Amino acid sequence: MTYASAVNRLFALVPELSGPPRKYRLEEMQRLCQQLGHPERSFPSVLIAGTNGKGSTAALLASILATAGYRTGLYTSPHIEQVNERICISSPSGLLEPIQNELFAVAFDKVETAAAALQREGALPAPPSFFEAVTATAFIAFATAQIDIAILEVGMGGRLDATNVVDPLLSVITDISLDHMDYLGDTIDAITREKAGILRPNGTLITLPQHPATNQVIGEVAATLNVHGVNAAEYLPYLNPTDAGPRNRYPLTVFEQTIQVDLPLAGSHQQRNLALAIAAASELRNRNDYNISPSHVEQGIQNTRWPARMERIQIDGHADILIDVAHNPAGAWALRSALSHFDPTPPSMTLVFSCLRDKRLNEMAQILFPVFDRVVLTTVDSPRAATIENLREAASAIHTSALEAANPEHALNLAIQETSPTGLVVVAGSIYLAGAIRRKAMSS
Repeated sequence: MTYASAVNRLFALVPELSGPPRKYRLEEMQRLCQQLGHPERSFPSVLIAGTNGKGSTAALLASILATAGYRTGLYTSPHIEQVNERICISSPSGLLEPIQNELFAVAFDKVETAAAALQREGALPAPPSFFEAVTATAFIAFATAQIDIAILEVGMGGRLDATNVVDPLLSVITDISLDHMDYLGDTIDAITREKAGILRPNGTLITLPQHPATNQVIGEVAATLNVHGVNAAEYLPYLNPTDAGPRNRYPLTVFEQTIQVDLPLAGSHQQRNLALAIAAASELRNRNDYNISPSHVEQGIQNTRWPARMERIQIDGHADILIDVAHNPAGAWALRSALSHFDPTPPSMTLVFSCLRDKRLNEMAQILFPVFDRVVLTTVDSPRAATIENLREAASAIHTSALEAANPEHALNLAIQETSPTGLVVVAGSIYLAGAIRRKAMSS
């Protein structure tokens, strides 16, 4: 099987978030892993759930471990441009790289073969979903590469997520807000209980204080399971630095030594994600005998690469482009906060915006649109995409006169034309939009 055919067959599988909510059963993923020889048991893992920040936290922790010399696997979702971006393995230099196309194809072929055998036996009622198949592909790729540890980002929820078949060394819960309510519940309490499904009896939890209702639910679940809880707050900076430029920089005490944080991820919200990653590294060091030093933490932070998270791209003679995957109200607020601290403030800013129809479009519009001098609306290539009419109505409801473009490429060209060379074009609202515009911007 070639990589191209593997990707085509993968994308023919049922996506998790298209059509009516599917009833997921973790037992089906467990049967698939058993048929594959339980590759997920061949390496220790850390499991990370949450609404916002879980991917950044995963990338930071994986970079710290890779810098410390551990062959590290990183599984995240969704991808920005190519599907094998979801499955990364550290190189000898300590940088995390997407797995080679050949390894992806071989691993996916094994998943497809195992799933077909289970269906013939009646052990699986249907083929695995897209996410289940990619998760199993990641497990095989990691086992084949003989990694030392895997950092796994939960796709959605936690309790029934395909990643939750592992027995993690640590469970990390990032900030939780309302999202995927058709699947996880329509209250913070309900959503938090789904996320807390990654906790294990007598296990370890890394988290930070957040919404009172979230704190209460996590505390109740942790107490019931006799979980060892770790508050990552000691790794937050005492003085909140200004979000100027593309990085967060501040001194921080780690393992009784002062390091200089030089984080290539903008926005004060990334300080919370970094605190969680460092706290997780500390637990691996102190309770699981991982050899991680302050210098590994410092260098691992600097080495972190996490595209389309407040990523600034410069194009000669034109306004800079800032791409962020903010796709829910919490992400929109984080982006707005970061923009408000830019120094110097761009003389003009244009927003290129699109989102999926199951997202809280009106709320995101209220948060973001008033900040910009002009807004360009477009649609993305997804069966879940909000229509241009949906987007137009959201803009009209807050009295924003928006420009419209047929697709992301046209939207970017229009935004650049409408923005002064010293201004800023911001792209947000959808991961699909971020991927499409990033491809265009990087090729310019």
